[in-house]
Amino acid sequence: MASNRPAPEAPFGSYDPIGHPTVSGIPDAAAPAATVEWNPTEDTVRPVRGRHRVAKQRGGLARSSTVLGVGVIAAVGAGGMATAHDKPRVAISLPDVNLPDASSLPGVGALIGDDANDTDDTDDTADNAPAPSNLATLTLSADQAAADAQGAGTDADAGEALRARILQQVEQQQASAEAEAQAAAEKAAAEKAAQEAAAQQATAEAAAKAAEAERKRAEEEAAAKAEAERLAKLAASYALPTSSYTITSTYGQAGSMWSSGYHTGLDLAAPTGTPANAVHGGTIKSAGWSGSYGYRIVLELPDGTEIWYCHLSSMTVSAGQTVSTGETIGRVGATGNVTGPHLHMEVHTPSGDGIDPLAWMRGKGLTV
Repeated sequence: MASNRPAPEAPFGSYDPIGHPTVSGIPDAAAPAATVEWNPTEDTVRPVRGRHRVAKQRGGLARSSTVLGVGVIAAVGAGGMATAHDKPRVAISLPDVNLPDASSLPGVGALIGDDANDTDDTDDTADNAPAPSNLATLTLSADQAAADAQGAGTDADAGEALRARILQQVEQQQASAEAEAQAAAEKAAAEKAAQEAAAQQATAEAAAKAAEAERKRAEEEAAAKAEAERLAKLAASYALPTSSYTITSTYGQAGSMWSSGYHTGLDLAAPTGTPANAVHGGTIKSAGWSGSYGYRIVLELPDGTEIWYCHLSSMTVSAGQTVSTGETIGRVGATGNVTGPHLHMEVHTPSGDGIDPLAWMRGKGLTV
């Protein structure tokens, strides 16, 4: 890198714009340029119109193309790098003027240095390029700037898209978590409601069962009470056939003493002469001797049921006579086929079938 050596001071006098000495403002053609050293300054160097080529400068001095590129980039940057790809290519025209070789200028050649000592092949190639002789048009493309801006925009868009996707995933996960939490809460509420409903249903069923049991118990109690009342009323209208008795044989009992092979009635053993009473009000159907039954009385009740009193020692009623409940109709004896004094009692339904006298009397509320 060349050092910035101080330029020698120019001699007093006047010079034309290109550095030639003048006499009273008129160029002196006879004065050679080499005899006078000229150091250009801002006041002496003026912009020259027309086409010109700026010579390469070294020692830290920027080339005109670099300066021009920086200016274009600054212009593009001022207009917005983000929209550079939308801008058309910019054409810049530079006038070509007949400037002297930079190396011949006094004080400038030393700054530029010797190209023979230059080892930069790339810069030499650029320096050896021919300069345009007429109006040169330098076209600067903003493709690279546009590509860079587009790349930056693409990176920004990709980053924004990634951020949007991340936010979307976060929102989806949050929504999913909220939905799961809500579903779990609803499930727990439903299970709790189901448990409460089941408990209420169980309680209701238990209460219903208790009420049903209470109702049945009340019905049973009422039925028992009604039956007791009915039996009490019925017992008031029925009476035992005799008193001071002992049951010696029951209905259906098997034995060789009976011609049918089993006992057809109920034997109530009592002393001879013990009164035989009507169990219920009715009509005397028959009264007399009946073979193995001895003296027998048949009492027909209003419903057609017949009560037989057998083995009587005597009879106090006759056929066709109406009697009332508890009225004495005969006396206990031992007539007929017997082994001792007793009252043989049989009960026959209106159809003539024999039934158990003990069960029948108990059904009428009598305690036998």
